[in-house]
Amino acid sequence: MFLLLLGRAYTEPRPFLISALPGWGGPWGSLGGDTAQTVTPSDQRDIPDHGTPCSAGVQGSAMAVTAKECLELQLLEVEMLLSMFPKSGEFSLDADAVPSIQRYLENADGALPPQLEYRIAVDVGEAKVKVELQVLLPHMYPQVAPQLFARSDALHRQQQLQLNTRLASHIGSLESGDLCVCEAVQWVKDNTLPFLENCKASSECAPKEVRVKEMLHRMWIYSHHIYRQELRKKIFDCAKKLNLTGFCLTGKPGIICVEGLQENCEEFWRIIRYPNWKHISCKHVENIETEGSIDNLRLFHSFEDLQFQAHGDYGLRNDYHMDLGQFLEFLKQHQSGHIFQILFGVEGKLSDN
Repeated sequence: MFLLLLGRAYTEPRPFLISALPGWGGPWGSLGGDTAQTVTPSDQRDIPDHGTPCSAGVQGSAMAVTAKECLELQLLEVEMLLSMFPKSGEFSLDADAVPSIQRYLENADGALPPQLEYRIAVDVGEAKVKVELQVLLPHMYPQVAPQLFARSDALHRQQQLQLNTRLASHIGSLESGDLCVCEAVQWVKDNTLPFLENCKASSECAPKEVRVKEMLHRMWIYSHHIYRQELRKKIFDCAKKLNLTGFCLTGKPGIICVEGLQENCEEFWRIIRYPNWKHISCKHVENIETEGSIDNLRLFHSFEDLQFQAHGDYGLRNDYHMDLGQFLEFLKQHQSGHIFQILFGVEGKLSDN
């Protein structure tokens, strides 16, 4: 039956029935237990030219597959996953994720919606150990591979790395063009238990006096500008939640530095970019290993709100350049003067005055 539906998705329009999610919002308001939102894609002949990038990325296809068709399949898979994981907390999805895709399917002349991103909580083994599968779908999925990452508090970093390497290898072995998130969920259920058992065995056998090595991860992030109050609040709230230190330099350019555990820094980077922060890049990453606490390696004791006097007189315009001389001095005070050239491409020099 699934294969029949999958085949029909390429040949005829169909309505997508998205079941109610916990805390569902969006322009339709809250949806209750039996309530659902239905949208019928328009005729496929209306698909715009910008919806066919697959001709370059998927060679040898019987016919070009558009981004619109791929997004229709993604909604179909979400519908199936919701039926598999109906309980609260099992399937986490941003409230506007599906509606934004539905709006695009109704009018494909506009810009593409944000990439679909969600999380699935999977119970593994008799102990029902929680393993979270994080999913990020490119617009051309399933013609291109999804980005998947499985994580669990019960796994050490090494076991988690091995698990995700095996998962990526399995997904890479599947036929291109097939929906595979359901397959990934089943693979995680069937294959995570040995990693959990190895993790438990290594913990029990390890001598208590052995000190575990920790890694301090430091990311230097450059943005064209940082002005909006809600964006700054998101940055500071996220850094606090993930126990990260560093700073956020407001203005033009905008600079962010975060330091802490690697997984926390990477989670911060993922969150602040979503859904559509375009003019931002991670310029440099530092990793420092220690047998003690990573707190001894931190350059910053908190997450600071960094603001310097604006350079020049811009009146009431919200387009001001920060004094980079003061910023260079700040970096040197925190043993990071070399970062200036990495961020801006020029060697920083302080004035003699």
